[in-house]
Amino acid sequence: MICPHCQDNDNEGTKVVDTTHDSRGGIRRRRECKKCGKRFSTYERPILATPLIIKQDGTREEFDREKLSHGVRLACVKRPVAAADIDRLIGEIEATLQRMGKSEVSSRVVGDMVIAGLKDLDQIAYIRFALVYLGLDDLHAIRSEIDRLIES
Repeated sequence: MICPHCQDNDNEGTKVVDTTHDSRGGIRRRRECKKCGKRFSTYERPILATPLIIKQDGTREEFDREKLSHGVRLACVKRPVAAADIDRLIGEIEATLQRMGKSEVSSRVVGDMVIAGLKDLDQIAYIRFALVYLGLDDLHAIRSEIDRLIES
């Protein structure tokens, strides 16, 4: 492990001070550099196969957790949504895709999972995401979606 402070990359250069398991299946390790004495954290997450995402134009791309996270965070800007809740939602979506066991999945499936998750998390973030995802491009379409949300 290379120390981010002094750049020491000696194989015996850090010692693990604390290890915790999180709800997303990862391991957080608190480390201390033996050379400079500074501490830092690392995060380990198992790499499981995620399916290729088939976009609307037919192109395929690898599932990108950061790209999905960015889109959800944009929908949640200036909303009282905790970063941990967003990370949990992204983790649940990724885990669901991995459990599906398919080699390819439509982007529509991923979008539907995000929509469902945001609907429970924050209704304004849901509407923001729906504007783009569902293509709500006029006021009547937006109003009917808001009316459906209020009724449910």
